[in-house]
Amino acid sequence: MKASQEFIKQLEDLYQAYEKEVQEKSKDGLLAESSLRTYLLHSSNFVKWCRGNFDPGGRNKK
Repeated sequence: MKASQEFIKQLEDLYQAYEKEVQEKSKDGLLAESSLRTYLLHSSNFVKWCRGNFDPGGRNKK
């Protein structure tokens, strides 16, 4: 784990608020569907990295 459980909980709460805001912006026509997916994918990967469940470029490692 890269971060404490307390930090992860706070981060997950913030991520949920971020996800909701991004989805609302998409529904309002302010973000294209591809932008919505990109914003959520990369921010989700960051949260996973903080949990220790993601390794950037890991799939490409031999």
